[in-house]
Amino acid sequence: MITASGQQLVERIEHGLADIQHAFDVYQNEFFIARPPEFFALELCGEAGELANLEKKRWRGQEISDLATADEAADVLISLMNFANARGIDLTSAVIDKLRRIPHSKP
Repeated sequence: MITASGQQLVERIEHGLADIQHAFDVYQNEFFIARPPEFFALELCGEAGELANLEKKRWRGQEISDLATADEAADVLISLMNFANARGIDLTSAVIDKLRRIPHSKP
């Protein structure tokens, strides 16, 4: 059973994520050449790696700007959207399904 806060999250996802994902698809198709899902999967890994590298540097005491971290986080989201669109993944359904299963997976 999903909690009240979980249900609120599900409702927000239902009302907005599909529109956001579609807008990313339109934007991608308008401004960039078509790429296969494998390209976007690799791009997603690379961008997540760049974000992780900034966090590793921050963890080790190096000063990293919040702007640089936000920029890499944005790259991860954009890459995820592009991958999902190229692969035909309905993120709304996938995320909601996952959220509904999470409370049942806790020990």
